Amino acid sequence: MKYRILTLNHISARGLERLPRERYEVASGLDRPDAVLVRSADMHRWAVPQTLRAVARAGAGVNNIPVEDLSRRGIPVFNAPGANANAVKELALASLFLAARNICQAWAFARSLEGDDASIDAQVHSGRQAFFGFELAGRILGVVGLGAVGVEVANAAAALGMRVLGYDPKITVQRAGQLSAGVEQALSLDDLFARSDFVTLHVPLNEQTRGLVNEYRVKLMQKGGVLLNFSRPGIVDDPQVIAALDGGRLHAYVCDFPNNLLKDHPRVITLPHLGASTAEAADNCAIMAADQLRDFLENGNIRNSINYPEALLPRLPGTARLAIVNRNVPNRFGRICTCLADAGLAIEDLLNKSRGEYAYTLIDLDGPVGEELLGKLRLIDGVLSAYII
Repeated sequence: MKYRILTLNHISARGLERLPRERYEVASGLDRPDAVLVRSADMHRWAVPQTLRAVARAGAGVNNIPVEDLSRRGIPVFNAPGANANAVKELALASLFLAARNICQAWAFARSLEGDDASIDAQVHSGRQAFFGFELAGRILGVVGLGAVGVEVANAAAALGMRVLGYDPKITVQRAGQLSAGVEQALSLDDLFARSDFVTLHVPLNEQTRGLVNEYRVKLMQKGGVLLNFSRPGIVDDPQVIAALDGGRLHAYVCDFPNNLLKDHPRVITLPHLGASTAEAADNCAIMAADQLRDFLENGNIRNSINYPEALLPRLPGTARLAIVNRNVPNRFGRICTCLADAGLAIEDLLNKSRGEYAYTLIDLDGPVGEELLGKLRLIDGVLSAYII
């Protein structure tokens, strides 16, 4: 059989090469797709086909994907955490320098100079004091969110001679092990803001992070502080930041999300969502998304899903593999096993994992699974999807 992959954006050729043409049909106009590869296309009003098994985002954020709706349908959503981390890290570091040395404002001044060279030289000497800056070494950088990007930013800033505070109550053991020994853990968000000269944000937008930078936290920052946002709009209360800039509380705000309030302010540097806009990041994200999608479709394995548990089960030769998604309620797994036993099938290996209100099961059986049995499994109350791998 051939798997049908619908692309909703241009996907890097390096990623698409991971889906061999003899097994995959990949195009932007496919109907009845088995899976979707997407970057920034808005899927919230998209009609979900009955055939859809998975969605893979060639990037980190999934605000453009109706995750809750897909979860209720038994459809995992994959992303590519860390694939664009270096690109975002480099832009964040560049922004530290832009803000500290007033480079954008100084460049605009230089471009506005008129007259002969002697006149321009005189204007330079009389005007450059307006762009007097400061150095990064010894300054305190607060990093909110210590995922793939946050850890890289923290380590790079420490290498530049900055003192670095990090805060992430959900930091993984893996990420903690990657942090430079010089990065100090802040006690709380308020502790981080109160001690930082710079604050950079690397968290997803959700109900816990919406408005995270508000009037109260802006006032906690050191006078003349700098705020960086390369996460998502909505995490920062823009009017409060503008008020802090106008009042002299903040020195600068650098973000990736222009709007009418921000784009013309003299102390704001707004970039057109450049965080992951490098050829290398596009390749890395597409490769990771395609690899995860292929492993799921061919083996049922789940890794880097934002709505279903990680599930990795080696294939047993000579067995048939069944994948089942169900609500995480008592006795669902028992009813599934009873249904298989009634069909005369023995379980050779299995993996049953749960995450919140959903559970995922991979079962290797000693015989084939027919459509009639699949139909019975799908009728079990709480089962959201069931299919043969």
